[in-house]
Amino acid sequence: MSGAKRRVTILGSTGSVGQSTLDVIRHHGDRFALEALVAGKNVDGLIRDARAFRPRIAVIADDAGYAALRDGLAGTGIEVAAGEAAVVAAAERPVDILMAAIVGAAGLAPTLAALERGTTVAFANKEVLVSAGDLVMQTVARTGARLLPVDSEHNAIFQVFETEGRAAIDKILLTASGGPFRTWTAAAMATATPAQAVAHPNWSMGAKISVDSATMMNKGLELIEAHYLFALPEPQIEILIHPQSVIHSAVVYCDGSVLAQLGSPDMRTPIAYALGWPERLAVPVAKLDLVALGGLTFEAPDETRFPALRLARQALRAGAGAPTLLNAANEVAVAAFLAHRLPFGAIADVVARVLETVPGHVPANLEAVLALDNAARREAESFVRQLVA
Repeated sequence: MSGAKRRVTILGSTGSVGQSTLDVIRHHGDRFALEALVAGKNVDGLIRDARAFRPRIAVIADDAGYAALRDGLAGTGIEVAAGEAAVVAAAERPVDILMAAIVGAAGLAPTLAALERGTTVAFANKEVLVSAGDLVMQTVARTGARLLPVDSEHNAIFQVFETEGRAAIDKILLTASGGPFRTWTAAAMATATPAQAVAHPNWSMGAKISVDSATMMNKGLELIEAHYLFALPEPQIEILIHPQSVIHSAVVYCDGSVLAQLGSPDMRTPIAYALGWPERLAVPVAKLDLVALGGLTFEAPDETRFPALRLARQALRAGAGAPTLLNAANEVAVAAFLAHRLPFGAIADVVARVLETVPGHVPANLEAVLALDNAARREAESFVRQLVA
């Protein structure tokens, strides 16, 4: 990390992970410089951050935001652009590290564009690997790009995963808080409101990810992500409910050793690890006090109350395009729930219906992934309309 500043692009800069990334960079202004900030629709947030951090370019994905972005950054010397093509172009700019934090399948094209350049990508968009895992990993192998996991669970595994001793790994443990409905009955969850679903007990996250945590689809998506990141088969990936969110995940070795990474539930820790890798950066997070904590508890996941876990394993076992279908259907169902168009208890029903009805062929390229994704979304939306008719 000595010498010139490390140049960084942030895709999804106004979201939860993007804002935490900027906070880490704020505390290490001598080590990092911003190449590009990319946001979806939040023009005001993008203008505020661009003025504070002075990237070379600020990009808004929504074309309608161009005029406001241009006017808001007039006189700063910061280049501005808008539209999906501009987002991809920003991802292709040469940098030392790119933070991929666009939520959902919308992050697929720009993330692949960065990997095609051989860029080191700090990876906070699990949906990209779920939708196009084979394509992403083939691109990484071909271009020499590097993926540094930012999700707290995968970052934890990355920190204790002995790559050279892969044959000695028995399994990995993905921990989950259990979300806001960990102790709720299935009947109570069926009528849960969006406000209740996004009220995560431990983490501050965006609405979509918070709902995924409430259904535990988030852990299902992380299961698939872990399969690709660590090249482990589905039976070697175990999910463990850990309500305190202190052990972020662990690796179990054949000699009985369990290596785990512990820390306070703050995304700035895994973000800092990825930005500074292979060094560690100091960040102003609450230090873990084990004495004050007093104890750690664990539970087995309940796939009856949380069928999303079962559906994710089903999709991973099926392979081909099934994970793409799973992710697309879930995005549609969660959006419908947040818009008060679908009850919470029906989110998994929509996903199951799409997995049953849409052929999941192997997507060989980005166009095929997007075509399969669109087919799943159409079927999911059709099923949502049937459920609420």
